Amino acid sequence: MNLDLNNKNALVCGSSQGMGKAIAIQLAKMGANVTLFARNLEVLNQVKSELANNGSQEHFAICADFSDPDAVARALDAHLSVVPTFEILINNTGGPAPGPANSAESTAFLAAFNQHLINNHQIAQRVVPGMKEMNYGRIINVISTSVKQPLPNLGVSNTVRGAVASWAKTMANELGPFGITVNNVLPGATNTVRLEAIIKNKAAKKGVSIEEMEVEEKSIIPMRRFGEAEEFADACAFLASPSAGYITGVSLPVDGGRTSSL
Repeated sequence: MNLDLNNKNALVCGSSQGMGKAIAIQLAKMGANVTLFARNLEVLNQVKSELANNGSQEHFAICADFSDPDAVARALDAHLSVVPTFEILINNTGGPAPGPANSAESTAFLAAFNQHLINNHQIAQRVVPGMKEMNYGRIINVISTSVKQPLPNLGVSNTVRGAVASWAKTMANELGPFGITVNNVLPGATNTVRLEAIIKNKAAKKGVSIEEMEVEEKSIIPMRRFGEAEEFADACAFLASPSAGYITGVSLPVDGGRTSSL
């Protein structure tokens, strides 16, 4: 199995913490040159110092707030003068606030659409030409299991994540002839800051302790535990590797079996 990413450049969005950070760490271990991309440069520089380096690797950190697609585009355009091509793109950013779709303001949908779909699209547009030249590309979108089965009280997220999944499938069809794969990886309940916030919110609504809420949430997962960010990163890293060259257009749940649909 070929998992060698030496001499390949990877752009990892949302890489200051959680699953994005775990993905960046794993790609660096496999030999990739990693560009970290998020809004806090100080934290990104700390993450960069933790990345593996075999002596020939070069890692970078660039900064923009993903709530502002124009700022994201400017930051990436500037960095492309330093690293002109990327073989690997990890699209990842924080999820919208919880709440029912019925009571969400239209502005919440627009903000989430910009933060997720528009950013994913404009970043992909900037790196795809280089991927085509190399006849190698891996675009991996970190979304949610809600694209297969909507999750309660995540109305805005469910809606926008579905749009990203449809965009990704369309891109997979268009880019396949150029050796570029486009896949979605769907995290379930994974030990991150995001999960902590969701558990806390659910516990408050139910009037139970956080510990009781965690037990209840784990009970509906066949593995009876939450996932670790490193486990999720391993799945993404495989899809980024040469060995995953014939896998494209899929939405892969990494959720311990929680999603009940096929």
